Amino acid sequence: MGAPEGGQEIQRVGAYGLAWRDERLLVVRASAITEVEGRLFLPGGGVDHKEHPDRAIEREVWEETGLTVQRSSLLGVVDDVRTRRRTGEVVHTIRMIYAIEVPDGELKVNDHGGSSDEAFWLTVDELKARDLAHYVIEAAKLIGLDLSPNPKG
Repeated sequence: MGAPEGGQEIQRVGAYGLAWRDERLLVVRASAITEVEGRLFLPGGGVDHKEHPDRAIEREVWEETGLTVQRSSLLGVVDDVRTRRRTGEVVHTIRMIYAIEVPDGELKVNDHGGSSDEAFWLTVDELKARDLAHYVIEAAKLIGLDLSPNPKG
């Protein structure tokens, strides 16, 4: 499968955390530097060169939420292919999804100027009413959560 008219093909590997407690899921909001400002993601992101995914999930969660991962376990992997509107790049993203435990604490973004600008604990109903990244819906299925959007009407 080739890239459309000169669009470069890129593969990206990321580690993302599912923190579910008190009937709420920890999510982060995409910042203005992304093509999808306001969309909700799971905390996480790209695994750096020579970085173990277990370390990446700890680093990314701290950067995006201010919380320290106390425990993590790999739940599964989801992937998708999309074309970036701004560049035409065709990106295949492989996302390792971790179940994570984090302490109570103030949510704060430690990576200012990054791809997320705020973190929230939201209920299933609140999540279904928001713009969720497709992979969040797929990842939530790994723990039996149905975050499919409510039908409009």
